[in-house]
Formats: sequence, structure tokens, C-alpha cells
Amino acid sequence: MDFHQKYARLIVDYCLYLKPNEKLLIRTGTAAEPLMQWVQAFALERGAMIDLIYDTAYEEDNFLEYANADQMNYSAERLNRQIESCDALLTVRALRNPEQSHVKSTNKAGQAELRRASLSHFNKVYFERLGNGSLKRCLCQYPTEFSAGLAKMSLKEYEQFIINACYLNHDQPEEQWKLLSKRQQIYVDHLNRTKRIEYRHPNFEISANVEGRIWINSDGKSNMPSGEVFTSPIEDSVEGTVFFDYPTRMFGKDLRGIKLEVKKGEIVSYSAEEGQEVLDKVFAIPGTRRFGEIAIGTNNNIRQATNNILFDEKIGGTVHMAVGQSYKQCGGKNESDIHWDLITDMKNGGEIWTDGVLIYSNGNFLI
Repeated sequence: MDFHQKYARLIVDYCLYLKPNEKLLIRTGTAAEPLMQWVQAFALERGAMIDLIYDTAYEEDNFLEYANADQMNYSAERLNRQIESCDALLTVRALRNPEQSHVKSTNKAGQAELRRASLSHFNKVYFERLGNGSLKRCLCQYPTEFSAGLAKMSLKEYEQFIINACYLNHDQPEEQWKLLSKRQQIYVDHLNRTKRIEYRHPNFEISANVEGRIWINSDGKSNMPSGEVFTSPIEDSVEGTVFFDYPTRMFGKDLRGIKLEVKKGEIVSYSAEEGQEVLDKVFAIPGTRRFGEIAIGTNNNIRQATNNILFDEKIGGTVHMAVGQSYKQCGGKNESDIHWDLITDMKNGGEIWTDGVLIYSNGNFLI
């Protein structure tokens, strides 16, 4: 069984565990056609009803350059109907080089805000349905030259990176995910008894109340790859400072060295060694001054940053926090059009304390 078949079977049978007559909405780019051939075949074998949407490489650029609000809203209507009615959502990122776009300039003043507003209903319903358990979802990555370039790898190296991260180098990758799930459940059981959690590091200290919030064992049923445990903190309880040393991207721009100061749950000051202007834009968006997620990465098969949050937030020995939208399935209440994960390394002196007990040191759990 080749890479595409194995990947597709893992997505269909393990990540989405499709059943007869379930409605599957697929969004991807045209570069992922070799994978989609097998995803569609296996999903049809399982009896699923499929809506497949191919997003063109230049679609988003065109909207940001040429579309008015009515055109954006019209485009979003189909997506809104589909997210309300589907049983499962599969998103396969298949990035192509935006520099090849025919569009002269993107992100005209106000266009990004219009586009975000047009998709707000989709995002609202998406998070609500995740929260009430009525929607299965899987987000994964297809290797392209552009995404390989962002990761500073050749296309062959990047494909192998994805294979390793998803345990596709094993004869039965789903069994490896079950083992990871069992290990993570130990952490989740402890964290679900926790009232307060602290991230301590030589460069920062930040804490949050999590009593009554639900920690999730992310074991490949929502993202592929996965490997993290996460929750949404009590919104007004986050206190301290935090420094995110892993590089990240937002609005097509690179950022690094992000420092946030938090009081009573609100980000009161922020800075970046690179990308300060992006932070200014992010923190002008409603809901982004509070945290929607705190999490711990556990996937030791992912060992380097790749400028892709799908992989980077899962790196073993890291923690991350997301500004903006909370996870309703965790009990979170913050709402925003943004959910932006920011990552920092804990293998260099980092600790996690729960209710005054050390449970994690230098990138490893002690429980």
C-alpha cells in the first residue's frame, strides 16, 4: 500500500471513523488530488455521502483583491449550509506558492476584515458543533513544494516528515495512535482533577485556573498528526508573562520572539522581535486579548519547527497557548474570529506545576 492509500485509509477509518450515510464535507486544494482519489474511494466504500470542494490556489487572493461584501457573503452561503448539515469535515491543506498568483496586490484596506466577517457564521457553527459533539473533523497536510519550502526541506524530505509524524511508517499506524491515546489519557485524568496550572520557565511564569474545564486527549481524531492535551482556561484567571520562542505565521507574515503580559485574563502588553505590526492587527480583533486554549505537545516524532501550526504545536517537549476563540467542548466561553496558537520550548528548563505539584520538567511528564 503506497503513501496515498495508507494516509487515506488512516483518515477515513481512524480519524473520521465514517459510517454508512454520514455526510462528509471535504475541502482541499487541487494539488492533493492523488490523496483525494483514495479518500473518496475509501469513504464511498464505507457508505459515506461526499461533498468535495477544491479551493483553487488563487481563490483567496481573488476575494481579497476584487470581491465586495455581497460577493463574499454569497460565496459563503454554500459553506454555511454544508457546515450546518454535514456529519464530518475533512480539511486537507495543499499549499501552493502564492507568489505565482496573477493578482497584483492582495489584502487591500478592509478586504481582510470583510472576508473574515463573511466566514464568521461558518466559524461560529463549526465551533458550536465541535462543542456539542455533533461534528467530526480532521485537519491534515498534503506535501507540496511550497509547504516543504516553508519547512526548509526538499519535497521528498517533507513527505517523509509527514509519514513519520503520522506514524505512517508503521504497518498499522492506527495501533500507534491508540498507544499514544492510552498514554495521554493518564495526563488528561490528572489534569481534569486540577484547579490551577502553572507554566514556569527561566524566561517567564504564567498560570491559569482550569477547575471545571475539560482537558481533551487529542489522539488523531481531530488533527492528523496529533499528539497534545489541551483545554480552555477560565478566561479572567490567566496571570503572568509568557514568551513564545518558536517562529509562527499570521496573515502571511513571519513572526518570532513574541512576549505577552497578562493581567486578570487580559493581554495588556505585547511585543515581537519580528512582526510587531502583525500583533497590532491581531490584537485589534475582538476576543484576541484573552486565551482560548492552553496545551502541551506530546508527539516525539515531530522534532523540528516547520512554519506549520498543525505540526509545530504537537512537538514533544513544548507547550502552546492560543489567543482568541475558545473550545466549547472544554467549557471555554471566549469568542473570536481568530484562534492563533503560539508555541514555546520547555526542554530548556521548563516546568509545569498543578496545584503546587511538579508534574513536568524539561519537556517530560513526571506522572
